[in-house]
Amino acid sequence: MTLTHPTLARQLAPTPSLARDLLLVGGGAALIALLAQAEVPLQPVPMTLQTLGVLLVGAALGWKRAFAAVLLYALAGAAGLPVYAGGASGVMNATGTGLRASIGYVISYPLAAALVGFLVERFGLDRRFLGTCLAMLAGSALIYAVGLPVLGAITGLKGAALLTAGLTPFLIGDSIKLLLAALLLPAAWKFARR
Repeated sequence: MTLTHPTLARQLAPTPSLARDLLLVGGGAALIALLAQAEVPLQPVPMTLQTLGVLLVGAALGWKRAFAAVLLYALAGAAGLPVYAGGASGVMNATGTGLRASIGYVISYPLAAALVGFLVERFGLDRRFLGTCLAMLAGSALIYAVGLPVLGAITGLKGAALLTAGLTPFLIGDSIKLLLAALLLPAAWKFARR
């Protein structure tokens, strides 16, 4: 299956080079780290803008560079750099007694970014409002498909309690982020084509 649609990154910087790719990957990781600092400190998983960054990086960079950028972000936090929500880092919880409750979501981010990037490169979904919504919805669904079971395994929560802790509080915020991305990406494409 060929990927036939250019990404925003390729449209804006069409000449391939290692330096371009390294800047895009590093910039994508930095954007996610910055957005992770906009936090509503919920328990056991905080609400942040980092998922918006993950999905935007996926759409803008395409699946390979997006996967690399988000993996760099996740590994930087795991290695101790304060890039996770609220300046946190590491894979252990604050008391050091177990894994961070949000680690499943972080693990899902490179996969979600790659999925959004693939959908953009294959079908050009980021050019229109509805297409962007569909790509972002697919990425968000993947984040929850990985994040919720890991959250349940770490916390012991099940059923309605798990959904109340790891899904329900985020639905309105995720809808707003999805709509924001669906407005930003087609507008960026209009700008890029000029």
